[in-house]
Amino acid sequence: MLGASMCLAVPGKVLESVNVGINRIAKVEFGSVTRQVYLDFVPEVEVGDYVLVHVGFAISRVEPEEAERTYELLRQLSEEMPEEESS
Repeated sequence: MLGASMCLAVPGKVLESVNVGINRIAKVEFGSVTRQVYLDFVPEVEVGDYVLVHVGFAISRVEPEEAERTYELLRQLSEEMPEEESS
């Protein structure tokens, strides 16, 4: 389909959070990568919770089991994708 687009939200675990002015910002772990994420859309989230993150914003809280299922699917996709040759 020409012109179609897709958005991807990735689950991550909230490691810590702080209030900065009117924003709530968290350190979120995505496997071996940690990024800063805004928690403004999910004020109920606490340290240790899993969140779905899209473009730097947590958009919903998810259960740990759902996050693990997503991680497993991403691992499977990674294994099935052909390696890119570097030129």
